[in-house]
Amino acid sequence: MTSDSTTHRPVGYGTLASVWVALLILTAATVFVTRLDLGGYKVVAALAIASVKGGLVIAVFMHMKYEGWLLRGLLFLALVTLALFIGLTFFDVLYR
Repeated sequence: MTSDSTTHRPVGYGTLASVWVALLILTAATVFVTRLDLGGYKVVAALAIASVKGGLVIAVFMHMKYEGWLLRGLLFLALVTLALFIGLTFFDVLYR
């Protein structure tokens, strides 16, 4: 017997292909950003693009889009904590 909470929701090929194309475009944007002279903002731009790419992978390929609010909230809390620690590390290195 299968309950409603364990029902597998397949992702269509169109969705997978569009996410793949979006990841390719974002990869090209990352390469483009590295060629620009943005100073210290180059890292911020690259991390922002990487965050969007990671969000797409988590939402679609890891099926987080179909999980409940508690699991999504806990994942968001973990990612915010990680971003805070990385940001504080950059802040520490920047002002040494």
